[in-house]
Amino acid sequence: MRVNRVVGVKMDRRILEKIEKVVGKEGYSVDPAVLYTYGFDASIYHNNPDVVVRPKTTEQVSEIMKIANEEKIPVTPRGGGTGLCGSAVPIKGGIVLSMQQMKKIKEVSVADLWVDVEAGVIYEELNKELAKYGFFFPPSPGSGEACTIGGMVANNASGMRAVKYGATRDAVLGMTFVKADGEIVRSGTRTIKDSSGYQLARLMCGSEGQLGVVTEVTLKLTTKPMYAASCICAFDDVTDAGKCIANLIARPLIPASCEIMDSLSISAVNKARGNPLPDTNSLIIVEVDGESQEIVDRDLKIVEEVAKASKATSVVASHDKAEIAKWTDARKSVMTSLSALKPGFVSVSLADDMGVPVSKVPAAIKAFREIADRHDVIVATYGHASDGNLHTKMMVDPYSRENWERGMAAVGEIFDKCIELGGTVTGEHGVGIAKALDFKKERASNIKTYREIKRAMDPNNILNPGKTFDFEGDPLAGLRYPCQECQ
Repeated sequence: MRVNRVVGVKMDRRILEKIEKVVGKEGYSVDPAVLYTYGFDASIYHNNPDVVVRPKTTEQVSEIMKIANEEKIPVTPRGGGTGLCGSAVPIKGGIVLSMQQMKKIKEVSVADLWVDVEAGVIYEELNKELAKYGFFFPPSPGSGEACTIGGMVANNASGMRAVKYGATRDAVLGMTFVKADGEIVRSGTRTIKDSSGYQLARLMCGSEGQLGVVTEVTLKLTTKPMYAASCICAFDDVTDAGKCIANLIARPLIPASCEIMDSLSISAVNKARGNPLPDTNSLIIVEVDGESQEIVDRDLKIVEEVAKASKATSVVASHDKAEIAKWTDARKSVMTSLSALKPGFVSVSLADDMGVPVSKVPAAIKAFREIADRHDVIVATYGHASDGNLHTKMMVDPYSRENWERGMAAVGEIFDKCIELGGTVTGEHGVGIAKALDFKKERASNIKTYREIKRAMDPNNILNPGKTFDFEGDPLAGLRYPCQECQ
């Protein structure tokens, strides 16, 4: 059974002329090469839109949405295209609404602890600006050099520093978004506290473009720590590494970040990048930060003590920024490095983003290994384990339907185990297509309410249709890989 894709609406000259009146000739494209390019995000899926529109203002977004709603054209909002679950793939064709032209950092109010940005601002560019004032926006997604603030809001994105500083949702004070009918809504406030009514800005966080198009965001500022240090701890068994993380949190110590890597992840990175990591079966990289060197040194000592008590075979601490950056870059390179590990195989995001309670991390890692062995698939486990957010990248032969199906069977069991442990199928990447079926199992009692909210805000179902709770079909259909049997 295939995903319910469509060729798309007939994008006739009449509709294109309406779009051109709003954004001009340079503000849209139907060039086949452009359509093909915007049919991808960073997931395993692809489907061409019928037109790519690049608005520059909230008012232009509003006018485009009015056209789409009147003509009942599907609209897929898109940020930097770095998502791993297919959220920005236009599986119903129609309009891809690229927000990358809306890239102004509009105002920084240090005294009030907020910054106003447009949706297309890139995460790292925002932090370069905030650093001038001694502040930062801390979620630290792995795609920070390319992902946009609007995309981060749509997926409630986060990364390495979420354990201490929270996810995107925790920093959103307010936003402007455009509803399916073109109505412009300003939600939230520019105050640190807000108890006034329904929190629409929070509702939009994690909505994956299905309720409205985020155009501007007000974010709370966080002071940038003055000092930081890291510690890399090696273990003979990845479950011991997981136990060490739980022991650290229970100490109690909340690190700035704490990353875990299993033997497959380490081997892949060392092979691809010239051995930047110790040759061991598993490791954790712990960062601590604070407002004084004394605080950092104290916390670093605690990390060393807990690691040694948790069966670490070696512990190496560093205050050197270059050394710490090397470790961080090595960890961030796992996904790309895995594809170089075995000829003919590629690293793909299937079950890549689950979350479990921190105390359940060891049990989850043990279960992932057993599931992979049972289905004869290659799975690497790594991630932001101090907040329970684990990533499992799977190696598959992209030409083999049978290999993909074994992988999907393993994925189903991995997600089932996470739900059983009190966790979730997605900690930071969103649902999109890749996790839709398992998401519906996890949130079964919520689906009716989700649909009621969606129907109220988007009665014609034009905003990013066919995703999350609205997904039906085969999650292996529409792959961007050359598996003819999967098409």
